[in-house]
Amino acid sequence: MLPAPNLDDRRFQQLVDDAKRHIQATCPEWSDHNVSDPGVTLVETFALMVDQLSYRLNRVPDKLYVSFLDLLGMTLHPPTAASVELTYWLSAAQGEIVVVPAQSEAVTPRTETEEPVVFRTTRDLVVPPRSLSLVLTQGFGGDVVDRGDALRAAERFAVFTDTPAHDDVVLLGLDDAAPSCIVVLRFDSEVRGVGVDPRFPPITWEAWTGTGWRACDVDSDGTGGLNRSGDVVLHVPDHRASIIDGKRAGWLRCRVVEPPEGYPRYSASPTIGAVSAFTMGGTVPASHAELVRDEILGLSEGVPAQVFHLDRSPVVAGGDVVVQVAAGSGWDEWTEVESFASAGPEDRVFLLDRATGEVHFGPAVRQADGTLRSYGAVPPKGAPLRVPVYRTGGGPRGNVSARTITDMRTPIPLVDRVENRRPALGGVAGESVAEARERGPLLLRTRDRAITAEDYEQLALRAEPSVARVRCVPATTPEESGGVRLLVVPSAVPDDTGRLRFEDLVPSEEALGRITEHLDRRRPVGARLLVEPPFYQGVTIVARLAARPRADGERLEREAVTALNTYFDPVSGGPDAEGWPFGRPVHAGEVYAVLQALRGTEIVEDVKLFGADPITGKRGEPVQRIDIDPQGLVFSYQHQVRVVGGR
Repeated sequence: MLPAPNLDDRRFQQLVDDAKRHIQATCPEWSDHNVSDPGVTLVETFALMVDQLSYRLNRVPDKLYVSFLDLLGMTLHPPTAASVELTYWLSAAQGEIVVVPAQSEAVTPRTETEEPVVFRTTRDLVVPPRSLSLVLTQGFGGDVVDRGDALRAAERFAVFTDTPAHDDVVLLGLDDAAPSCIVVLRFDSEVRGVGVDPRFPPITWEAWTGTGWRACDVDSDGTGGLNRSGDVVLHVPDHRASIIDGKRAGWLRCRVVEPPEGYPRYSASPTIGAVSAFTMGGTVPASHAELVRDEILGLSEGVPAQVFHLDRSPVVAGGDVVVQVAAGSGWDEWTEVESFASAGPEDRVFLLDRATGEVHFGPAVRQADGTLRSYGAVPPKGAPLRVPVYRTGGGPRGNVSARTITDMRTPIPLVDRVENRRPALGGVAGESVAEARERGPLLLRTRDRAITAEDYEQLALRAEPSVARVRCVPATTPEESGGVRLLVVPSAVPDDTGRLRFEDLVPSEEALGRITEHLDRRRPVGARLLVEPPFYQGVTIVARLAARPRADGERLEREAVTALNTYFDPVSGGPDAEGWPFGRPVHAGEVYAVLQALRGTEIVEDVKLFGADPITGKRGEPVQRIDIDPQGLVFSYQHQVRVVGGR
C-alpha cells in the first residue's frame, strides 16, 4: 500500500524560524527577534494559523483515499453487540407461570465514573411450575426399576447398584419439560455412598433434549453427591418431554462417571428416602443492543439513487433489516442487498451502510447507447418509507465479566434478582478509517471472491466480525484436492486470573453457519468447504518458585498463574500477544522466562508440563516439551504454582 504523502511537513517552530531568517535577509534593520517584540508576536500568530492549515491540508489524502474506497463499494464494518445469558431467580417457588418478557432490561451497577451497561433479553423467558412425578433407577446394562412405590411408602432405596459402576443412573421425571429453567431437586439422603469427596463427587447431571442427553450446569450440590439431605440446583438447557420405559415425563438423570484424577469412586451406593422438585427461575439470552421500532425514513421523491438516514447509527452487525414502502392499504417489503450489481429494474432492494445508518436505493446508469438502466426499483413518489425494526449500539463495552449484571431496570413480578453466570462475549468496535485503509488493498485484490487461503480468511472475518482469528488450511495431498478447511477461533473474555473457559473457545453454530453461507457464494465451483473450530491441546503447568525475601508469596502465586494463563492463550497470548501461533510447541524454557520476569520471583526452581484433555480433565506424564498439532492451538488448563520463601 502506498503511504499517504505529507504535503507540508513544517510545524509551528520551523515556520517561525523560516520567517526570522527571511526577516534577516530582507529587513536587516529589524534586529529585535525576541518574543517580546510585537512584530515577532505577529509572526508567531501567522505561524500558528499556517500550522493549522497544513494539518488540514495533510488530511486531504485520507479523504481522497476514503472516497476511492467508496467507489469500490467498500463500507466500514459496523460494531457487533455482545451477547450473554441472563439468569433470573424467582423470589420463591411459584404455583403459576412466570414470564420475563422480551426486551426486559438488566444492567451493571452504576459507578462514579461509568454509566451502567444495558442488556436486553432477546425473547420471552417462561418459567412454568414443575413437580416430580417419576423416579427410575438403572444399573449399567440392567433393567429399569420404577421406585414410585418405595417413595410413596417412604422406604429408602439405593440410587445405584451396590458397588456403583460407570453409567449407573437414576432418572427423575418432571411432570413436563422445563427448558432453560432452574430446577431444584430436594433429597432426603443418608451417608451411604462412602469413599467419595463431597466436593468432587463422581456424578454428572443431564437433561433429555429430544435428540440426546445434555449436561446441566450444577449451581450447587448441598447433598455432597447424594450422600446427605439437601438441594441440588440445576440449570437445565434445552429440555423435551419423552417416553422412557413407557412413561412420559421431562426427564433428568444423575449418572456415575469416572472421578477426577486423584479422587476416589463410590464404594457403596447412596440411598434416598424422599425427593421432590420445583422451578426457581430460568436463563434467557440477552444482547447489548437497543431495538428501534417503526422508524419513519421520510417520503420518496420518486427518483433513482435516493438516500435516507436512520435516526440511530451505527446499526449492529447481524440480523436482517427490511424497509417498508406504503402501497395502497398496506406496506411492501424491500430487501437488503450487498450490491446493486445484479439487481433488475423491478427488484425491490436497498443497500444499508450500517456504520453510518444510510439507506441507499438503486441508481440509474446511462448505457453506451444513451438509455438508462435502473439497478433496483424506485419507490413511488410521495410514498412513506419506514423501517419496522433494527438494532443499534454494540461495541466492546458490552464484554463484561461474569456476575457483573446484577440490577433489573425492568421490574418483573415474582422475580427476586438477575445475574450473568458467564461473561458477555462478542462485542467488537466498529471499523476505523485507519483499519479500512489496510483492508482496502485486500478488497481490491480479492474483489469478493475466495481463491487463495488469505482470501478465505479475510472474507470469513468480514462475515463474522466477532471472530478473533481465522486460519485457512489448504489441501496438501491428492486425496484432499478441492477441499478447504477453515479454523475459527471466537473472541473470548478471560476472568480475573486470565483464564478462558474451554466452552467459550468453541464458536457457536450460528457463527459457523453465517461464515459458511457467506463463503459458499464466493468459493470457486467444485471447492469443498469445512468450517470448524481448531484442535485445542490442553496444557497444565506445575511450577515451584522461590520468592524474594520481602515479596508477598500469596500475591506472587496469583500473579504467576495469571501470567501463565495470559501467555498460553489461544486468542491473545504467545510471544507477540496476538494469539498462540498455530502448531507452535510448548517448551519448559518459555515457562521459566514467563515466571522469572515476575517482579517477586527470586528463582524458578522447577517446571513440569502436562498434556491435558480440557473436556475430560485427564492429564499425561510430566514432560519438558509438548508438541502441538500443526493446525492446533494451546489451551491453559488448571496451572498450579507453589511459592516458597517471601513473607
